[in-house]
Amino acid sequence: METWNAITSRRNVREYTDEPIPRDDLDRILEAARRAPSSKNWQPWDFVVVTDRGRLDELAAAGEYAAHVPGSAATIALVMRDYDDPVERETARFDLGQAMLSMMLAAVDLGIGSGHATVMDQGVARRVLGLPADRFCAYLVALGYPAGRPLKPVRNPARRAFEDVVHRGRW
Repeated sequence: METWNAITSRRNVREYTDEPIPRDDLDRILEAARRAPSSKNWQPWDFVVVTDRGRLDELAAAGEYAAHVPGSAATIALVMRDYDDPVERETARFDLGQAMLSMMLAAVDLGIGSGHATVMDQGVARRVLGLPADRFCAYLVALGYPAGRPLKPVRNPARRAFEDVVHRGRW
């Protein structure tokens, strides 16, 4: 798929078919995340891939908006350290956001949908994912083949108008 088509086709998918994602495709998505831009090549991330149906069910309880996780073929947890320094913490979260978008674009390129969620209950995430004491799960990205509606470019996205968000030279 051409990059522009991947960008315009990406949407949050929260209903998936039962089809599993081949391991090579999952590895490609993870490789896209691993290669994401990172401040000073810091790479403050780790990724935990969950495909076990029971664990996916449990993991859904970690986020208020993670109800789509149990239906996914795989969910990737984006994990980082909990930094005391606010600059380090915000930089790490920014880097994780770039890794998340890289994996979502790689997924859509393979015809795989994705839906993200913020993790609110670290106790659940820590238990399900077996995280070390110095790490926490920031985000989840559920993956699967879209049920009902394949990925294709969205002609009229529900977004603010171009003219309302683009300022040239000055506000």
